[in-house]
Amino acid sequence: MKKEKVLIVEDEKDTRYILERLLSKNNFEVLSSINGEDALEKLKEFEASVILADWTMPIMDGIELCKIIKSDEKKKLIYFIMLTARASLKDRITGLDVGADDFLVKPIDNQELLARIRSGVRIYSLQNELKTIEHDRAIIEMACTIGHKINNPLSSLSVTLTDLRSQLLKKTEFKEDFEIIFESIERIKKLVNNLIEIESPEIIDYTQDNKMLKID
Repeated sequence: MKKEKVLIVEDEKDTRYILERLLSKNNFEVLSSINGEDALEKLKEFEASVILADWTMPIMDGIELCKIIKSDEKKKLIYFIMLTARASLKDRITGLDVGADDFLVKPIDNQELLARIRSGVRIYSLQNELKTIEHDRAIIEMACTIGHKINNPLSSLSVTLTDLRSQLLKKTEFKEDFEIIFESIERIKKLVNNLIEIESPEIIDYTQDNKMLKID
């Protein structure tokens, strides 16, 4: 069974250890950081579903970390839970305003924390599913648009060439040229049909730095 990844960002050693033990025992894959700056480095390799971050830390606190995460297109869907001893409404609003998805005041009940993390994992997964659906739909719409845009001038070209070939039928020196042209037209027609009928877009490597849409 796949373990969901949680990044703990906490400068206090004992608290960090307790959180690590709690989440590991409950089947989460856990990685820890001592501040926001360290967390950003860890996230380059560790694809977390949830970040559990303390508000007050040296070097980079939880608020600044949250701002950076939520402004990053590749990381903004990570569910961000802010942990703090600050209990005022103003502080909660500040945390939520920078993009935090949830807010827990210390001391935290273990079962409540686990419930919030599981909820965060579900929300993260659903958001990623929606993102994939939107991406695939955009590719399908683009492929259909391109297909139809090519199809119209291609039909005109095919009709014109057919008429031209009938007029030049007696001139055998053009026969091979017409065969090549019509063979190319058929290949383009096949491509157009594949674009229009595409249902499950798949992106594959084209070169080292580029990718392309796979069209069978």
